Amino acid sequence: MRRAIELAARALGATSPNPVVGCVVLDDRGRGAGEGWHAHAGGPHAEVVALRAAGERARGGTAVVTLEPCNHTGRTGPCAQALLDAGIARVVYAVADPTPAATGGARTLADAGVDVEGGLLADEAAAGNEAWLTSVLRHRPFVLWKYAATLDGRTAAADGTSRWITSPESRADVHRLRAEADAVIVGSGTARTDDPQLSARLPDTEVSQPLRVVVDTAATAVRPGARVLDGAAPTLIAVAEDAATAHLDGLAPVVRLPRAAGGRGLDIHALLAEVYGRGVRSVLLEGGATLAGAFLAANAVDKVVGYLAPALLGAGPAVLTDAGIGTISQALRLDVSEIHRLGPDLRVTAVPRVQHAAAGAGPAAPGRAAAPHPAR
Repeated sequence: MRRAIELAARALGATSPNPVVGCVVLDDRGRGAGEGWHAHAGGPHAEVVALRAAGERARGGTAVVTLEPCNHTGRTGPCAQALLDAGIARVVYAVADPTPAATGGARTLADAGVDVEGGLLADEAAAGNEAWLTSVLRHRPFVLWKYAATLDGRTAAADGTSRWITSPESRADVHRLRAEADAVIVGSGTARTDDPQLSARLPDTEVSQPLRVVVDTAATAVRPGARVLDGAAPTLIAVAEDAATAHLDGLAPVVRLPRAAGGRGLDIHALLAEVYGRGVRSVLLEGGATLAGAFLAANAVDKVVGYLAPALLGAGPAVLTDAGIGTISQALRLDVSEIHRLGPDLRVTAVPRVQHAAAGAGPAAPGRAAAPHPAR
């Protein structure tokens, strides 16, 4: 199963709106016969790829798969039927499929006499599929907020200079996060000050480029010649319904969204619904402080990754502005899941505690072990 989880991870960022799935097929003596992963939406599922590799050796064998085999016909056929046709005698899966259309594969297999077991390494498999599982559970994209700062929480010096706070190792890791995300979102302040390109660049690696989304409420930050318009990746500019956008005609798609309550910025839930409708299941929120505060106030951050440089500034912009928290008792508490050294920096990964608790409320939620299927 750990091998299947490793295989699934090879397609992070390339399968949306589908999950990442890995599969290993063993022959009737428990020896490796074939393996595969779901490489892209519309392509063959992991079970089909592994069965093709195994050929006749699959008959009487075992399929080990990270997600319950699907039971429906979409752009490809049902994997449960493919396993039956191949003569698989046993199926072990990690996480139950929570989607109404695809669920039921385990039952179909069990009813046909296949030995079925669910829940093996469910936490590990769910962690690798956290974006897709969250999008299914919450009907919006999974949101990872990434920031880079000094140890005293400054994202730039008092004079506005910010390149480079963190190390080359940290910056390379950010490109990995971009490559794994369906969309990267920044606000007008970041677009105006940094003129970022927001594409994913990994040495000697071909990656799926994320949708670059600029939240430019008044349509004043993105101008002709901006790097986000360079064609390296698709771009979407989100503006208020009353914004004047004639200067953006022909430069990039523009979507008009309602303003947030109080008139400051755009409605975050409307923004997420818009990109969700465009097939986005995972978002990398890159800032800045005002937009991050708006996402947190909207309870729309599922994970936080902070890159902390061993430096002090004492003044300058903070990581976060108003997030609707007025007193210490309202502080959003985080559970730290990982601390990793990147060159001289620390990468701290944490999950909002409220969000983390809520995720465990539903079936097959991220971080929650799927119960074994009753039919074996």
